[in-house]
Amino acid sequence: MNWSFSLVLLLLFNATVAFAQSGNDSTIISSGDSVIQQTKTLHTDSLVIIPATDDSIIKKPHDDSVWYFNRGNPISIQNLSWQILQHHPYFNFTASPKTIHTDVKQFHGKELLFYVLASLLLIYALLRRTFPKYFNDLFRLFFRTTLKQLQIREQLMQTPLPSAQLNVFFGISVGLYMSFLLLHGHLISEDNFWQMFVYCVAALSTIYLVKFMSLKVSGWLFNIKEATDSYIFIVFVINKMLGLVLLPFLILIAYTQGYIFSISFVLSWIIIVGLLIYRFALTYSVVRKQVKVNPFHFFLYLCAFEIAPLLLIYKGLLLFFHITA
Repeated sequence: MNWSFSLVLLLLFNATVAFAQSGNDSTIISSGDSVIQQTKTLHTDSLVIIPATDDSIIKKPHDDSVWYFNRGNPISIQNLSWQILQHHPYFNFTASPKTIHTDVKQFHGKELLFYVLASLLLIYALLRRTFPKYFNDLFRLFFRTTLKQLQIREQLMQTPLPSAQLNVFFGISVGLYMSFLLLHGHLISEDNFWQMFVYCVAALSTIYLVKFMSLKVSGWLFNIKEATDSYIFIVFVINKMLGLVLLPFLILIAYTQGYIFSISFVLSWIIIVGLLIYRFALTYSVVRKQVKVNPFHFFLYLCAFEIAPLLLIYKGLLLFFHITA
């Protein structure tokens, strides 16, 4: 009985020891495996592959140069600073600079046109400020016919300086308008715009100079000097008003598009035609009072000296630029 009881206790003790050993071994193995896995995981995550580049900022130079110092002489700050920069491990200060070639974009706008129009406005303002009485008499003579018309005419003729300046203003303004007209009709390109502007101004100046001289000579030859002077005066008065009236239309034509551009062109044409008709009516009324002239003969004169030169200018410009109408 006692022997059997002792045997049972011995078996229970051995089973307990074996269970305890097996539990400890599993714990150690599992903990060991987890530590190894965590170590592998940490090592795998912490590795970051950085690709090698040729950038001198992040690439350390392979061969270091030698530091130079003069024995027995004090070291200068400039020499030391330059050697520190030369031996910098990450910034290559001794390398030659790199040149980057880029295509520079050039903008071609309407800057020159803006300056020309601004100059015209400034000239008009200076003339109006300098000669206020001349402009008042000019507007009075143009917009209404009074009993003092002859007196106003004499006053205007006594001030030749503003008259000549306004004639130049007329040539520039109308020449610029003619250039816009040719550009709008696709008769010239934008590259030839200012060249055409110079030609238009030169052509207008030549036409009116020849017209002025021929009328003066005709008045002297046929003893109708007073009639020719009146005709010249009316022509140049209308020209001055035309140059002033076209100025706002030039700004609209230059910097507008669409409906505003079209409306500006149409209104400018209406005003030009209206001023020409007004000029023909005034000249005929003035000349008829001083010289007996047939309306048909006057019409022939208008065709020969007013319309034909404009058509010749137009045809000459077309031939010059090799354009067929």
